[in-house]
Amino acid sequence: MLRPGISLAEALRSAPLDKLENRILLGHALQLSRIQLITQSERLLSEAETASLTVLLQRRLQGEPIAYIVGEREFFGLPLLVTPDVLIPRPETELLVELALERLPPGAKALDMGTGSGAIAVAIAHTRADVSMVALDVSPAALQVAAANAERHSAAVEFVCSDWYAALEQAHTFELIAANPPYIVAGDVHLAQGDLRFEPVGALTDHADGLSALRIIIAGAGHYLKSHGWLLMEHGYDQAEAVRELLTQQGFTEVQSWQDLAGIARVSGGRRPAKVR
Repeated sequence: MLRPGISLAEALRSAPLDKLENRILLGHALQLSRIQLITQSERLLSEAETASLTVLLQRRLQGEPIAYIVGEREFFGLPLLVTPDVLIPRPETELLVELALERLPPGAKALDMGTGSGAIAVAIAHTRADVSMVALDVSPAALQVAAANAERHSAAVEFVCSDWYAALEQAHTFELIAANPPYIVAGDVHLAQGDLRFEPVGALTDHADGLSALRIIIAGAGHYLKSHGWLLMEHGYDQAEAVRELLTQQGFTEVQSWQDLAGIARVSGGRRPAKVR
C-alpha cells in the first residue's frame, strides 16, 4: 500500500482514502498537527511509521469509523474522546445543545439522559459554568468515557448510572431535561451500513418501533421537571409528529419541533405546565 522512504506529501497523495481522511490518519500515526504535516511535507516515512500508517488505513478500508480509529471527535467546538462503547457525536446533535442553552435560566439545573460520550452534558457545562449539570447512562463503560471528557474540559457534571429515571431520586428536579435516546427502528437497513455497524447497537435502536425510549422519557419527565421546565429530545427524521403527539398527550405546552441545518425536523420538545397546588 505504502513503502518506507516516501515523503509525507507523497504519502498524502498515494494513500487510498480521500485527502481529508488520509491527512487525519497520517497525522494520527505520526502525532503531527495539520500545520506540521505541511511544514514537514518533505520528511521521509520510516519503516515503523509506514507500518503504523498502513494498519490505520486498513482499518478504515474495512469500514471502521475514523473517530474510533483516532479516538476523538469534535463536538460543539470541543475535542471529545470516543470509544466503541459510545456513539460518535454528530453535528446535528449540536442543535439540541443550542436549544438547551437558550432555555436555561441562570443557575439552572439540567439533566442529560443517555449521555454516552457526555457530548451534550459537557458542551452545556463547559459553555455555562452556572448550570448544575447531571448526566445519566445505563452503561458504566460509557460513563467512564463521559467522565474523562468532563475532566478534559473542566466541565462540572454529576454522572449517574441509571436505566433512564430508575436511579434518580425524586428530590432531583430540573429546569431542563435533554435526551438523545436510541430511536432507530429495529431492522432498519442503516444499522448494517457505514459507521453504524461499529457503534453500540443499544444506543442506536430500541429494538422496537423507535419510539419506546422516547415514550419512557416523556412519560416520566413530569416527575422531574420544575414548573415551566423544558424537555428537549433528538429523534429520527420522520418521528417529529409522533413525538409532538406524545408530548401533547402528557400535557406539555409550547410543543414544537426544530430543524437541523439540513432542514430535517431533528429535535422536538415542550414545556411542563405549572404545578397545580
